[in-house]
Amino acid sequence: MTTHLRFPDLALRLLIAAGMLAGLFAAAAPAAAAPRAADAPGVGTPWVVTVGDSYISGEAGRWAGSSNSDSARADALGPTAYFDNPGGTGETIDRCHRSRSAPAFIGGGINGLNLACSGARTATSTADRFKPGIDFYADAANSAHKGQARMLQEFATTHNVRMVAISIGGNDFGFSSIVQRCVVDFLGSPTWAKDLCSDDSSVTANFTTANVAAVRARIAGAFQNVRTAMRSAGYTDTQWTLLVQNYPSPMPDGAGIRYSESGYSRQFTGGCGFWNADATWSNSTALPTINGAVAGAVADSGLTNVRQLDLTHAFDGRRLCERAVGLYEEVGLATWQTPGAVDRTEWVNQIRTVSTIGDSPYYVQESLHPNYWGQLAMRSCVRQAWNGGAPRSGSCTIAGTGLTNGEPNMSLR
Repeated sequence: MTTHLRFPDLALRLLIAAGMLAGLFAAAAPAAAAPRAADAPGVGTPWVVTVGDSYISGEAGRWAGSSNSDSARADALGPTAYFDNPGGTGETIDRCHRSRSAPAFIGGGINGLNLACSGARTATSTADRFKPGIDFYADAANSAHKGQARMLQEFATTHNVRMVAISIGGNDFGFSSIVQRCVVDFLGSPTWAKDLCSDDSSVTANFTTANVAAVRARIAGAFQNVRTAMRSAGYTDTQWTLLVQNYPSPMPDGAGIRYSESGYSRQFTGGCGFWNADATWSNSTALPTINGAVAGAVADSGLTNVRQLDLTHAFDGRRLCERAVGLYEEVGLATWQTPGAVDRTEWVNQIRTVSTIGDSPYYVQESLHPNYWGQLAMRSCVRQAWNGGAPRSGSCTIAGTGLTNGEPNMSLR
């Protein structure tokens, strides 16, 4: 006897079969991958972020040594050296001079972000050119004009920032105006009646007990602003480290300068127009005072997650106008790519004046700053301080000649 299924029964059986097949296919198919967690505090690829002034932004990082005969001999990065906007077509903030040779980019699977700005002080300045300080400034009319603490907070919210390296305080002591005064005094007075900048009231005012204390307090406030930024971004103090670097000596004592005090070759050839006494004073008094204020500010800030990178002697033997090195034409090297150039040319850019710049590609603001070699040397120091994710303190100095992976050989001890 033939049994005829009614339509509803057939439909039910088809639905059951379809469900069984679907179950088989579901069992055979691999499980869908869980969506990747968005980067955030403690999650994702680690980052090192640099904040502060020209000595960490990469100012002068275009030039590997100096030449008065042909700038191309020392031009390591070319005219786009300071382009840091997303499209690589210009600067995010004009004249911050964040170069590609800056210390932020330590590599080795660690991402780097450079928020520092040449000319920056502890507080944001909107006079003349915009200079972001280590604060939370925001300009409603220009989204790029923010304080560096604000920029750090916004970035750290969606990235895993493990270390923040900072260089700050030099401009609060009037670094550029002091250099300018010393060069003017050198060019404007004879050897038999030297006008020293080290006793000029405009210079000594920066180093009074009261001013040193005031600047030290502002530097401590800058460190605290970094901590506030990181806490506001969702970090505990144990999830990141503040690496505080001080300033290297850019020029030797007077006795170590290779150009005579008499005549004008010291400035117009070497770009180091300081009287011997002033050069020695800069190392014996000015630099220790500035670096002492930075170290004191660390103690005053109350931060517990701090490491200190001492760069005081990082360039010794390769400083501007030092006897062991020279201009390309003086040491007989063709270009910065010639073997041995890193050991025989200077790691600090010449002091240039408006009259000596002419139509060259140099900037006055690059004067007396770590150049391409100097920036890469400091990058090596920062990488060693990073220490594979367990940041440590130490003093960084030249460890040997030549290059390792394109960088000068440095040692952090």
